[in-house]
Amino acid sequence: MDKFKAAIINFLKKETKLDDIQLEIPPKPEMGDYAFPCFSLSKEWKKSPNEISQELSIKFKSSHLISSVKVLGPYLNFFINKEKISQETIKDILKHEDKFGSSNLGKNKKLLLEHTSINPNASPHVGRARNAFIGDSLVRILRFQGYKVESHYFVNNVGKQIALLVLGAEGKKNINFNNLLDIYVEINKKLEKNPEIEKKAFELLNKLEKQDKEVKKKFERVVDICIEGQNKIFSELDINYDVFDYESKYLWSKETEKTLKRLEKTGKLFIDGYKRWVLDQKGYGLGMKVPVFVMTRADGTSLYPLRDITYNIEKLKKGENIVVLGEDQKLYEEQIVAALKELELKWPRVVHYSFILLQDGKMSTRKGNLVLLEDFMKEAVNKASEELKKRYDKADESVAKKIAYGAVKYGILKVSPEKNVIFDWEQALSFEGETSPYIQYAYARISSILKKDKINLKANIKLLTEKEETELIKLLSNFPETVTKATKELRPHLIASYLYALAHKFNEYYHIHQILKAEEKVKDARLLLISAVRQVLKNGLNLLGIGVLEKM
Repeated sequence: MDKFKAAIINFLKKETKLDDIQLEIPPKPEMGDYAFPCFSLSKEWKKSPNEISQELSIKFKSSHLISSVKVLGPYLNFFINKEKISQETIKDILKHEDKFGSSNLGKNKKLLLEHTSINPNASPHVGRARNAFIGDSLVRILRFQGYKVESHYFVNNVGKQIALLVLGAEGKKNINFNNLLDIYVEINKKLEKNPEIEKKAFELLNKLEKQDKEVKKKFERVVDICIEGQNKIFSELDINYDVFDYESKYLWSKETEKTLKRLEKTGKLFIDGYKRWVLDQKGYGLGMKVPVFVMTRADGTSLYPLRDITYNIEKLKKGENIVVLGEDQKLYEEQIVAALKELELKWPRVVHYSFILLQDGKMSTRKGNLVLLEDFMKEAVNKASEELKKRYDKADESVAKKIAYGAVKYGILKVSPEKNVIFDWEQALSFEGETSPYIQYAYARISSILKKDKINLKANIKLLTEKEETELIKLLSNFPETVTKATKELRPHLIASYLYALAHKFNEYYHIHQILKAEEKVKDARLLLISAVRQVLKNGLNLLGIGVLEKM
């Protein structure tokens, strides 16, 4: 929280005795910088909100931070000392540079964030890439705030889908990452015609759980190829993982058996008519016809939920937990949470996201009707190169990649997680509107200006009196609060929206006011201002995993 807002909140807490003060931003700058709605006090004070705002205004005394207040009906509006905010904001940005915006919320706190965790059976498709983009951005935001974050990838290497892939790969030599998808689609088509294949898959899983050496080798072969291939794709996008957790670990260490015994002590675990261990989940409002969570198969082999609960128990030992999951996993995750509650354990904070849709429906790895992320990114680079050639008659590949990768990431991250993303190439790669290239271009434009003159750190900030300058500085001062809100709510799209607003405000300012041709002292002050804008654009883009360019 900035010191100006803190001063207002301290005054209001003292006068109202409220613990939680919620301020609003007035719709027009001339109405003030912050507004306090007095409705919440009306019942307790037995006065109308209009009377309360009048009463509070009388008690207010101006300071070096807050210059004045104004009563607007039931609202008490506060005006910040414009000269002071200009000096403080620009000074803070230039002092803290890459750290500006961090409130150090996570100092001395450990946190584990699991994201992506797609099945190791094929090259990832675009629909699941949203998980990786959101997860990576959250890791960046949390680390920026001082948290010690471990990013984890949970590898489901012992499930039915992997068993099918192992069956499909039998007899095939020189298997590589690129043909795993074809093998997977092919075996699923065979399964539709021949149910016996599923029986063979379960037999393989039974042998795997009993640690049959030959079967283990077969599973390791396809899983290692897939994880290496998937990791290479994500690394190219500057998305990296600290730990790969393999599901098999919880199978062979017998930890799942310990979990079963713990669940049994709750009195909610029983063997059903199919000879499976199931957990009774009545009373948790899950809205299921048969509210049970199946832990094992009839032959006693564990199922994914039992291994996932065991994994969650281990993760809890490392600190607070966060997991990024698709919206199709909501009910499943509610069941996991219910199981952890039965064990009187904490449960992870979950960020659910909706999907990136194709015109003919949702993508499916099993059916093969998908767009691979690798192909999607290559297409993005090609389109970015075409755009650069149109503008400059040439296209540097490294520049095209930064623009392309930024365009895709921003196009997905700017949308609130619970909403669908309908990706539009033309819009995403446009140098106009709410896009990454637009923001990157603002950064490059400022870099170009700053190369033409020296920055005078002793420039007189008081000379920044134009309306557009005041608005720009106020927006810069809001960056730390935006990052704090994005951190607490786990919502990267708040930062994406802020960056567009800042780039847009800078471009408005640039087109209205001279910078390099302004009077010398004004020019120096304006160069300081735009260097502060440049720094905040860089910091914000980095939190989204998007690179900056010195020229475009």
